[in-house]
Amino acid sequence: MARYRSIDEILAEEDELGLLDVKIRPRAARAPERERDAQLVEEANRFFDQHGRVPSPEAPDHEEMRLGIIWEKLARKGPDEELAELDRNGLLSGEAFDLRPEPAAPERDWRDEPDDDEVPTSLDDIFDDDELEVSDAFTTISHVTPAEDRLVPDHRAEFYPCYDFDRFREMFERAQAALEAGEREVRPINHNEEVRVDEGSLFIRKGLLTYVAEKAEMTARAGKRDHRLRIIFSNGTESDPLLSSFRKALADDPTARAVHRHGLGPLDPEYEVDRLDLTGTVYVVRSRSKEPQIAEVRDILLKIGVTTQEVRRRVADARNDPTFLLAPVELVATYDLVNLSWRKVEQLLHRFFDAARPRDLWITDRFGRKVYPREWFYVLPEHVSRAVQAIKDGTLHELEYDPETQHIRSKIDK
Repeated sequence: MARYRSIDEILAEEDELGLLDVKIRPRAARAPERERDAQLVEEANRFFDQHGRVPSPEAPDHEEMRLGIIWEKLARKGPDEELAELDRNGLLSGEAFDLRPEPAAPERDWRDEPDDDEVPTSLDDIFDDDELEVSDAFTTISHVTPAEDRLVPDHRAEFYPCYDFDRFREMFERAQAALEAGEREVRPINHNEEVRVDEGSLFIRKGLLTYVAEKAEMTARAGKRDHRLRIIFSNGTESDPLLSSFRKALADDPTARAVHRHGLGPLDPEYEVDRLDLTGTVYVVRSRSKEPQIAEVRDILLKIGVTTQEVRRRVADARNDPTFLLAPVELVATYDLVNLSWRKVEQLLHRFFDAARPRDLWITDRFGRKVYPREWFYVLPEHVSRAVQAIKDGTLHELEYDPETQHIRSKIDK
């Protein structure tokens, strides 16, 4: 038998059995949530390389604030082997936040005798045990509004005085005169008919001329498209029902009528003559949702809307409205508009901040369907304030919003 004097002589021999043919198995693909954690570790380490510190959740820059809030939550979990390989600066060691996990207490064996105070004496003691692993499905009622909430609702579409009825008075007088002169016609509403309701539509309900002044952004209720309306009545009152509720009220009223103009309908040049370019109020709200993906970016995620009605009434039903992320909201700022169409202002603001719109923001409604609200943006209140002022000054077209630097800059200075 040959005697080898070195490792090199052994490795020089032919590998007949393929012992040295080692194939490295590719790393298994990460789960989506693990991939998100891995990306966060990479992002935090790049920030550390640039600034020499971890991102702060109290930073004035909202991008660093966002990263700092999410990073702090990840750091509290402590490192694991997979993330530790990516953490080249050792940021997950806990030194940055002093969040090293305490050593776990030794687990008790099931054979050990329980203490006297651990022995339950009633069913209440059993269900109050924090260590009892009972699915929430057995103890929590889902998709049901609590009784106290049903008795005292946040919002009800009742009749109340119209504070700006002078805007509509002349329009009602013209419509009434046209009906009396035969220039307008009325048509009964069938019980099973889905009535077309647009801004500027006129109806007769309970003997009153009824005008649709505002049709807010589209939402989804019970899996169907819906809108919050502002309805003005010829007796100086108003209401704000959902579109579906308004249609039902018309269908249930045997005296209800739709008011039409003679002519070609939507093809008629004067078809929208009753639609008023109403001014309104820009409102900015912050969500109070407890959902993790919303709560962690609450300070920089704002909803920008415009309404012709009182703002506090518009946001009163926020917890039941998918456009408000199905949660109460905090009113951050309001800006009154003068001689500016509320609808045009809303379109200008949403188009101006479109680059800051979160593309993956969605919530699940009570029927398990995904809803994608479109009026939320990663911006700060001062950004909205400057944009509104630019609209009033007529200079918004000279500006643009840069999501990378989170600043509004002049297009001319680029």
